[in-house]
Parts: sequence; C-alpha cells; structure tokens
Amino acid sequence: MNFPRLPLEAFAETSASTEAHAVADGARVLVCNPRAATRGVRAGISIAAASALVPDLVYRQRDAAAEHAALEQLATWALQFTPGVSLQAPSGLLLEIEGSLKLFGGIKTILGLIRRGAADMGYTLAVGVAPTVAAAWLLARAGSEKIVSCKRMIEAEVAPLNVRALDCDAKTLETLAAVGVKTVGAAMQLPRDGAARRFGPQFFEQIDRILGTRPEARRFFTPAEKFSAKLELGTAVEHAEALVFSAQRLLVQLAGFLGARCGSVQHFKLLLTHEDQAPTVLEIGLATPTRDPGRFVAVVREQLAALKLVAPVLQLALEADDILVLVEENKTLFAEMADRSADWAKLIERLRARLGNEAVQGVTPRAEHRPEHAWQRAAPGARPTPSVRPAPRPRPLWLLREPRQLKQVAEKPYSENGPLALVAGPERIESGWWDGGDVKRDYFVAQTADRSTVWVYRERRRPGGWYLHGIFG
Repeated sequence: MNFPRLPLEAFAETSASTEAHAVADGARVLVCNPRAATRGVRAGISIAAASALVPDLVYRQRDAAAEHAALEQLATWALQFTPGVSLQAPSGLLLEIEGSLKLFGGIKTILGLIRRGAADMGYTLAVGVAPTVAAAWLLARAGSEKIVSCKRMIEAEVAPLNVRALDCDAKTLETLAAVGVKTVGAAMQLPRDGAARRFGPQFFEQIDRILGTRPEARRFFTPAEKFSAKLELGTAVEHAEALVFSAQRLLVQLAGFLGARCGSVQHFKLLLTHEDQAPTVLEIGLATPTRDPGRFVAVVREQLAALKLVAPVLQLALEADDILVLVEENKTLFAEMADRSADWAKLIERLRARLGNEAVQGVTPRAEHRPEHAWQRAAPGARPTPSVRPAPRPRPLWLLREPRQLKQVAEKPYSENGPLALVAGPERIESGWWDGGDVKRDYFVAQTADRSTVWVYRERRRPGGWYLHGIFG
C-alpha cells in the first residue's frame, strides 16, 4: 500500500478542506491536494510559482516526524487484516495477506475493506498485489492497482511501468533518463556489469527482489500494548462539531487496533489540546464493550455537539487503556427474531453522551427487605450481585416515592373509587431496627373498583392505618 499524499494528509484538516493545500520540501512543492492541482499546482514547481498560480494557497513545510507517526498509526489499523505488517518508509505499508484471504472472503473483499478504511480516515491510497514484496511495492508506487497472481507474470506486468517507480536516488534517475531508459522493462535489459559499475550493485539487487530471484527479509511492525494516537490539526479549530471528521480518523484506527487483538473497549478518552489552556478531556463511556467504529463515532459526535470549547483546538489525542476480550454473541437463524439489545446499547450511549452519565441510570435490586430501600442506581444494563435473591412475592412495577394514606372504613381500606378487594396476603415485613428506619407492616395485593391492581399495607405500629405503596403494571 502506498499513500502518495501522506506528507499532506498527515494533517487532518487537509483531507476535509475545500481550500488549496500543499506541502513544500524546501523551496519546492512536494505534494498538493486535488483543489490545488486543478488550478495548476504540481510537484516540483517552486513555492513562488505555486503562490502566483493560486494566491490563496495554504502550504507548510514537510514534517517527517508527523509522517512517520501517521504511518505507524496506519500500521496499527492495518493489523486487523494480517499480523504481517511492515513499514515501507516514507509513505508505504506492506501487508502479507495470503493467509487472510479465506478469512475475509477473497482478495477483492479484503482490498475493498482496506480502501474503505483508508478513505474513512481521509487518506489517498494506491494498492499493488504481487507474490513478491518488492513487486507489490513497485506496483503501488506506480499507482497501477494491478493484482499479479504468480511469479511468472511479474516481469510482463512491471515492464511497462515508469522507471521512476523504482526506489532510486535522483542522480540514478537522471542518469537513466539520459541514456533513454524510461520503463522498468528497459532497465531490466541493461547490461549488468556496466550498469552495476555506474549505478551500484543495489540497482540490480532491487530488480532481483522484484522478480523473486533474491529473497527479502522484512521486520514486522509491533504495536503498543495500549492504544494511543495523536493528530495535529494544522490550523486551530474553534467549533467542537468541526472536530468530528478528525476524531473519526482516530476512531477508525482504534477499531483496527482492537480488531487485530480480538479486543474491545467500553471506555476511552479523547483529549483536545489548546494553546494556552489545559487539555479538555472527554471521557467516553459505552453501554457494552465493542470495537464498532460506527458506535464510537456516534457517541463522540453527540459529546462534541454539546461541548463548548474553552479555546481553539490544535491537536486531538485518543487513549484506550482498558482493552477487553470481545465475546461474540450467537446469531439467530431468522433475522426478524434477532435480539435488539445492540439497538438499546446504542440508544443508551447516545442519551448519556447528550444528557450526561448521571442523567441516564439503571436500577438493580439490593439485599434489603424494606421495599423503599430494596433498589439502587446502577449503570444501564448492570446485573445484580449473586447475593441478591428475588423477593418471595410479586412486587409492583411502580413504587410510590412516599406511601399514600388511604381512607379506612370498618378496618378496611378504601380508595377514591370505593373499597379495595384484598386478593393476596398478608406478607409481613419487619426490618430496619438497626438504622432507626424500622418498619412493621402487613402487605396485601388488592384490586380497586376499576380492576387496577395495587400494593397496600396495614401499619402495625400506632396509630396504624392503611397505605398505598405501589401499583402493578
């Protein structure tokens, strides 16, 4: 894989911007975006000439450290497709995908996933596929997008490519042009002894690696144990919602990292760096562990939409320390019978991102006999501890905040609509003497005149009386 615009696209805003952008290497243009190219800017011309063609051209000097950091982040993302990923500096990755073809359903499927992921992160990508590493890299550098399936086809496929696709220094390329060598095929036909003296032995070593007659050892990329990635924005961003595209690039990389580890996360941090202020830290919590980038983006978008920036943002960083094992769920045979728990999880995540974690809570039972103390707040979806046993009798869905005293006639309870019919009970509850909130009650299930089912109790302490405590759904 070759990322021909990596020096430019290492800066997030250039991928989404409609302005003309370029990166310079010294006094000359190294690479530009399509907006600048359509107005006459091209690689190799001077910055002065480019600025004359496009007066509003936005350009910066090449940042090798930012390019390398971006390449390592891309390598981390690519590990979801194969563990055999190696860096091809300054702008490429080499993936050993032969062992992954059956898992992903063939070469076309895996290439489609790779292209889609690169586009989601805002990178321009050129792909080459061949049985040898050097041939695949040559095809990618040339932008041919060809798939060469066997070694016998390599020479015929690479021969028409421009000789500039080879890994050669500028002096070698100038010499090749001077002697009329314009294609890789023509370079292969040069007399080896004379060309080796002129260009050095490494020239034909590269040709041999392309054809597969000389082996090539590669060092595979090893990611960190925890995910951490940064993204320079290049220009200050003043509105939080404008950060969504840049954050998406980091979130897709996180999903790739988790895919390579068969892992998931339920919490991660998004850090917004300002010039003269402490970083803004967004704690992102999910209802269930996942590595779905769509869920990541949806929650982050909600939080950024509700965020008011204290100062313009210069850099984004994403950190995920607690990597969990992703437990896959069994699928149902019929799609219409599928569990909707994933939809509930997404709803909970969006509500908590929009309203705050404290505004969206779940309820779990508590080991307590007094009904008003037999529940507690918990994270949505949390399960009760094994020590909590279910109540021996049915409990109403709706428990009143405070018991409501009922009218009593001849020792029997009455509601506004008339007498209550006691249909089950009594259930005696005596508890709470140790904390000063002791109760002594006899509970009954009763029906009102309009056939509603309620939960009432008779107070056994003086002055006694009947009380409504809950309503069954």
